[in-house]
Amino acid sequence: MKALLCKKFGPVSELSWEETADPVAGPNEIVIDIKAAGLNYPDNLIVQGLYQFKPNLPFSPGHEGAGIVSSVGKGASSLKVGDNVVFFKGFGAFAEKVVVHETFAFPITQSFPHYVAAGVFMVYGTSLHALLQRANISEKDEVLVLGAAGGVGLAAVDIAKAYGARVVAAVSNKEKAEVCVGYGADDVVIYGGEKLDKDGQVAFTKELKSKSKNGGYSIIYDPVGDCFSEPALRSIGWGGTYLVVGFAAGKIPSFPANLMLLKGCAVSGVFIGRFQKEEPVVHAKNLKKIGALLAEGKINPFISKTVPMKDAASSIEDIAKRKVLGKVVFLND
Repeated sequence: MKALLCKKFGPVSELSWEETADPVAGPNEIVIDIKAAGLNYPDNLIVQGLYQFKPNLPFSPGHEGAGIVSSVGKGASSLKVGDNVVFFKGFGAFAEKVVVHETFAFPITQSFPHYVAAGVFMVYGTSLHALLQRANISEKDEVLVLGAAGGVGLAAVDIAKAYGARVVAAVSNKEKAEVCVGYGADDVVIYGGEKLDKDGQVAFTKELKSKSKNGGYSIIYDPVGDCFSEPALRSIGWGGTYLVVGFAAGKIPSFPANLMLLKGCAVSGVFIGRFQKEEPVVHAKNLKKIGALLAEGKINPFISKTVPMKDAASSIEDIAKRKVLGKVVFLND
């Protein structure tokens, strides 16, 4: 088979599409012929050795995909050869084949296109877990979403609106703001593409507060981090929940602890990979919920572009530069 290989941690430009050994299913594992794979921000980090874990070299990046089961290992009983599935793995999706434990693959119907399935469950799974299990979202909530036009951000906007909440989307430019409004955001804040100095942070907090109808947000969803996090936290309402989803802007932020005291708020971490391992039953229920919301037309994933799998490196570079809107999906022939 062919795969997009990372042979040493470093620039995305050094990835290569080349022949490598076919995977073999071990006990309780399955091999999947990959038809499509979704791009996520951590795919950029893992190639550079900047993610929470480092795979053994060489490896193929890619957290999620969809395809058809081609072989089944001893003891694997939940799936069979020929099943259409969506799968999750810390890496390995940007290839023609992958081997996964059967508990990390889920059946999908033939009416659910692979390219849609590959671009939905990671971002919507992350955002549903954050908003439902961590923040207990309801129609009474007012939600601020940072980085709202990216993959997880737009999914958060979509899910929050499906639950009847009011949503304010914070983005870096007008084009992204228009996308968010199209997805139902009730208001937007444009914070620009540059890092914020102290005066900029004060102004950002002031504008965020001005967009709230309740004097502060009950939920803040933050996949951005860096200099944008503390001013966002300062706009939270009493007893609110601040969701730490990621650090796409680069630096991991530090919060003054007295802010949590004064706001009576909770800061909650969201790590979908650990959640899948620790609470697989709840995660499976979330995936079924996402499928139901799709079927009911209550959510509408925004797949902005499809790209041949062999050309994936250029799009990984784009997501690193925060040029990607919604979701990019890679396709095998």
